[in-house]
Amino acid sequence: MQPKRSVVDLPVYQPGMSVADVKRVYGLDHVIKLASNENPYGSSAKAKQAMISALEELNLYPDGAAIDLTTAVANHYKVQPNQVIFGAGSDDIILMLCRAYLVSGDETIMADQTFPQYKHNAEIEGAVCVEVPLKDGTHDLEAMLAAVTDKTKIVWICNPNNPTGTIVSHKEIVSFMERIPSHILVVLDEAYCEYVTDSEYPDVFALLPTYKNLITLRTFSKIYGLASLRIGYGIGDAEVIHTINQVREPFNTTRLSQAAAVAAIQDQDFVQTCKLKNAEGIAYLQSQFKRLNLESFPAHGNFMMFDVKMPAKDMFELLLHEGYITRAGHKLYPNYLRVTVGTKEENEGLIVAIERILEKTRVTS
Repeated sequence: MQPKRSVVDLPVYQPGMSVADVKRVYGLDHVIKLASNENPYGSSAKAKQAMISALEELNLYPDGAAIDLTTAVANHYKVQPNQVIFGAGSDDIILMLCRAYLVSGDETIMADQTFPQYKHNAEIEGAVCVEVPLKDGTHDLEAMLAAVTDKTKIVWICNPNNPTGTIVSHKEIVSFMERIPSHILVVLDEAYCEYVTDSEYPDVFALLPTYKNLITLRTFSKIYGLASLRIGYGIGDAEVIHTINQVREPFNTTRLSQAAAVAAIQDQDFVQTCKLKNAEGIAYLQSQFKRLNLESFPAHGNFMMFDVKMPAKDMFELLLHEGYITRAGHKLYPNYLRVTVGTKEENEGLIVAIERILEKTRVTS
């Protein structure tokens, strides 16, 4: 049996080590996971209660149209229900976008160090991925514009960018949208947008009425703390959303995830609390990295990427022995580690562990 040519050489996604794995392998009783940008404060109590109530209907298929959730999200952002689509995480929307718009030979533009699912799903469809180098860890929108050809179908902009955490501004996005051909779809992946405190961050909802070729991707996995339920969404022009819906699987979000997400988006007090605590965590980590002479990218999500002054894979391994799971393996930044911003205690413990490791390596070198 022969698979599609486009998938033969694709890498299989490798999840990081779980807390249980690290405890078992390293003989530890206490392990902190700071690798997947999950919310360390959990999720809204209202979302948990909504999910518990939904347990009474486990025997029933979910609402394929997610009407209640569509209404809640549309009301929250003041858009029309036909502008909203849901998926099993925002990466499901990425898959559907590629399936709906890309065919073999099409080109799609993205940064050279960004969320890998853009490239992965585009290559499955046989599209050519044009990777534009980041500039100081930030999307180089001018270079991305220059890379557009008559074969370009989709441009991906991760904002804040994963893994670097940098952003492009509202002004920069407007300038970009004014010049890119209107038949090219621009995907603004804003999975971490709720964490951003910078006033220059794009207001995508002010742009959608003007730019029909713009779509934003968002998720309940990050600040809402519903990562295990796998539910994300896209908001854009009704025609684009209709096209994506044509390739969506019938029941691609669950009854439990829909119920929890409805309650979660209505609990903005929880969101604001998490945003404030995250900002405090970023400020603390930035000050500590500066004290330790470790350069870091500006952080706008719930994670930070910083230079550990050694191969990041070595620091990653040493931190596992200390009971901290982080993320290394960024091919263009081999000495940079990405860590999730944790609770106050987790952040302080991480710094103690990093400082201890740095001191040991200085002594032995």
